[in-house]
Amino acid sequence: MANAPVQRMSQLMAKTLRDDPADAEVLSHKLLVRAGYVRRTAAGIWSWLPLGKKVLSNVERIVREEMDAIGAQEVTLPALLPREPYEATGRWDEYGAELFRLQDRKGGDYLLGPTHEEIFTLLVKDQCSSYKDLPVILYQIQNKFRDEARPRAGILRGREFLMKDSYSFDTEDEGLARSYALHREAYQRVFERLGLDYRIVAATAGAMGGSKSEEFLAPAQAGEDTFADCPNCDFAANTEAVSYPLAPVDGSAVAAAEEIPTPDTPTIETLAASLGVPASATLKNLLVKVDGEIVAVGVPGDREVDMGKVEDHFAPAAVEMVTETDFAERADLVRGYVGPQGLEKVRYVADPRVAPGTAWITGANKEGMHAKNVVAGRDFEVEEYVDVVVVEEGDPCPRCGTGLTLDRAIEIGHIFQLGRKYADALKLDVLGQNGKPVRVTMGSYGIGVSRAVAALAEQTADEKGLCWPAEVAPADVHVVAAGKALQTELALEVSGKLAAAGLRVLVDDRAGVSPGVKFTDAELMGVPKILVAGRRSGEGVVELKDRRTGEREELTVDEALARLTA
Repeated sequence: MANAPVQRMSQLMAKTLRDDPADAEVLSHKLLVRAGYVRRTAAGIWSWLPLGKKVLSNVERIVREEMDAIGAQEVTLPALLPREPYEATGRWDEYGAELFRLQDRKGGDYLLGPTHEEIFTLLVKDQCSSYKDLPVILYQIQNKFRDEARPRAGILRGREFLMKDSYSFDTEDEGLARSYALHREAYQRVFERLGLDYRIVAATAGAMGGSKSEEFLAPAQAGEDTFADCPNCDFAANTEAVSYPLAPVDGSAVAAAEEIPTPDTPTIETLAASLGVPASATLKNLLVKVDGEIVAVGVPGDREVDMGKVEDHFAPAAVEMVTETDFAERADLVRGYVGPQGLEKVRYVADPRVAPGTAWITGANKEGMHAKNVVAGRDFEVEEYVDVVVVEEGDPCPRCGTGLTLDRAIEIGHIFQLGRKYADALKLDVLGQNGKPVRVTMGSYGIGVSRAVAALAEQTADEKGLCWPAEVAPADVHVVAAGKALQTELALEVSGKLAAAGLRVLVDDRAGVSPGVKFTDAELMGVPKILVAGRRSGEGVVELKDRRTGEREELTVDEALARLTA
């Protein structure tokens, strides 16, 4: 076995910090900076120092091995991309402010790639002309760019990040399903090898488009995604993807709608208190503008509108709240007293809970007035039903009815069955078996490589610092010389033997640094095994410590070598 290199900390560019960075909000941000793995270059832009680069490269290696195992072929495409393909698919505008746009000296428009569906589609269009050339899976591991409005949480949400994106190309939907299944299984192997706790959940397609979509989420309090999980069945979904069927009820026995005076009740809370009814008996009507057109969104009064769901539904149209100016220009819209009955020139969409036959107390479109016994489908029509409420703990599972549990998580992977959205836009056809053109169907599959590093830090760290799984750690063993010349000599000797056996070794041979600081740094850096040449070095005895469990034992040098190389 070839000798692995020994990394001496006396020569390592890794300055550890005792205190958390002032701008750090989450655990991974604090520890990766303190342990000397990354440094901030600008808002949302990070430099990877030697130890951090080793961990990043290990994650990248695992991803690459599992992609190669399913027959995927690696390529490298440019990050600087022309405008035209993204304009053809509509994403030049759909991405909005998140897209980094720039011009060359001649005024030509370019972008820094957020994802590469368009460019991979054009590559296959250039290279594949027959059904015999397909199926094919292509991938790259490359930096991506998104102009985040509020980059935060260190490398969890940056403006530049490392991502594996792969794309499958098939001539039939059955082939796409097989390619999707291959990726799904490969992702499970990747995350299991990384040592991540993860969930596979149903998701929305968003700006990517397509039909089926699933996310791989790593539960963590630092996560920006919330997912719903059923404790009784296998249902799991991002809360943005939780949907319920429309369930009409018989409202024929409900009395006629009746207006009632309700002065000074412009909010659901004041209305419910005034009438002595639960908020769930009232109908909340939120007014938004969709590309300038006013739309009313109806939900039960005890629920909040999830604006993310509203924006996703109307995308790529721009969604914004109505303003005082809008109310001033529309005398028929009475702030705090809007009801769906009698609304003119206003589209009305509602959550499925506002099903046909349900009766409500809602605004009467008059100052200080509400109406009761207002029945959906009788007194007003819903133009479109959309799941728009914020999912809450205890909401019924859409599959079995058991109360859902909610948890925070980090999105570490996302897979999509894109279908023919991009092939249609860019006219990707191949000749079929009958000699006629066949439109290609696609899948898109992403893994956040740099984000996986942060997710691992969030899930595995303890009160002392980072605690890497063996396969991604920057070294196999962290050797600490806890003393002066004798201890340092033994530490370097043992390090050389370990390296000769093929282990990756980090040795703390720094002069003038106290043993206490070295021990603290070893725990902060998180290498799985810590080997200490300390007070019994003269006897040829060292201490072996397991970073995760804290278990330690004294061994002879030979015993320690045998244990670590077994």
